[in-house]
Amino acid sequence: MLEVSGVGVTYARGATTTKAIDKLDFTVSAGEFVGIVGPSGAGKTTLLKCMSGLLRPTSGAVVLHGREITQPPLEMAVVFQDYSRSLYPWFDVQRNVVLPLRHGGRKMAKDAALAATAEAIKAVGLEGFEEHHPWQLSGGMQQRVAIARALAYQPEILLMDEPFASVDAQTRAELEDLVLQVREQFGITIVLVTHDIDEAVYMSDTVVVLSRPPSTVQEILTIDLPKPRHQATTKTLPEYGKLRTRVYESIMVPDSRPASV
Repeated sequence: MLEVSGVGVTYARGATTTKAIDKLDFTVSAGEFVGIVGPSGAGKTTLLKCMSGLLRPTSGAVVLHGREITQPPLEMAVVFQDYSRSLYPWFDVQRNVVLPLRHGGRKMAKDAALAATAEAIKAVGLEGFEEHHPWQLSGGMQQRVAIARALAYQPEILLMDEPFASVDAQTRAELEDLVLQVREQFGITIVLVTHDIDEAVYMSDTVVVLSRPPSTVQEILTIDLPKPRHQATTKTLPEYGKLRTRVYESIMVPDSRPASV
């Protein structure tokens, strides 16, 4: 469904250039949940921007359904880390969720947009909060609004950039389970960028481990854990512990590349 082929990103500042991503290659199948992890500064968010069409790679390409992505495609939605900046504070929950359905690239008729909005709001457990504004909601509830907006858009693929990084541990666990639930309900392909190894192993079918910058693909791991997954049972499985350790060791592998790279 989605192919990251030889993607590299180099930033230029005056006469100085910095290679953030060297050459990345991996694929995402339809219906798959792919987690992307790596050391701090490995270019995970930069990669997600390339995948979403928000940033053109310096080399290589991201291909969706055989078409190179050169701008944000209609088939995608993105949930960002900072929910407080992605929601309009002067809109209530319903208006925040319905906005891209009425004014975005995939415009719907009013009745269809409202029906999709109601379904998405219900899916994330925010029924009864339709008339609340973001500043009246907790951080976790605001991120649910952002997720609902992405679901209402009915994307084929959902990109998530560390979406739970700004919430407490209990809310994080609730949101992890929420995303797994709506993934099954809506049949969406998901790519999750996260710095949390536990989160990646718990949620993903496949984990892509990036190296230290300039980033390459260090390892691709299949997460063969039973489904459905549960916080209390999945994370106590011996297989879970082994996979978590494997990802951690892969991230911590010393960089053997020449210092000049």
